[in-house]
Amino acid sequence: MTFKWKEIWTIPNLLSIIRLILVPVFISYYLNAETINDYRIAGLIILFSGVTDLIDGIIARKFNQITDLGKLIDPVADKVTQAAIVFCLMVRYEYMWIIVLLFVIKELSMLAWNIVLIKQHKKLDGALWYGKVSTAVFYACMTILVAFPDLSAAFANSLMLITGFFLLLSFVLYTKIFLHMHRTNINE
Repeated sequence: MTFKWKEIWTIPNLLSIIRLILVPVFISYYLNAETINDYRIAGLIILFSGVTDLIDGIIARKFNQITDLGKLIDPVADKVTQAAIVFCLMVRYEYMWIIVLLFVIKELSMLAWNIVLIKQHKKLDGALWYGKVSTAVFYACMTILVAFPDLSAAFANSLMLITGFFLLLSFVLYTKIFLHMHRTNINE
């Protein structure tokens, strides 16, 4: 995998870089929030990050701006953002540790499986539908939890349950694909 300097200047890659830059901005707004507006701004940052995560891939495919750098930086920006969100929310929500645990297990598992497949000269090319749905649900639920800190415990727990379900579903379905790829001589 080689990177060219001009790859940085594609719109999808710039959007991924912006998402990375927004991580410490979000953390600062959320952890130092004193007013409801501070939480709303933190929520808007997450919403913006989620929307740019959605559109950067669309732009890359539509305008032929898929790059090796983008294949690396987009998932990194996504995971760093998601990790920042769940770790920040642990401060406020008692059961967020369950989401953190599911998130960490899923991501470490996917990393391990990708390493195994790379050694077999195989790779999973891009996110599958359940990964995309899981990410969309994650951003929707977490944006609500960030922007509206005064939610009832029951509603907040419901959002975490929904998020956890889709993280677990994605984990199980990706594991099934990785096992199939590992056992066969095909690339997905």
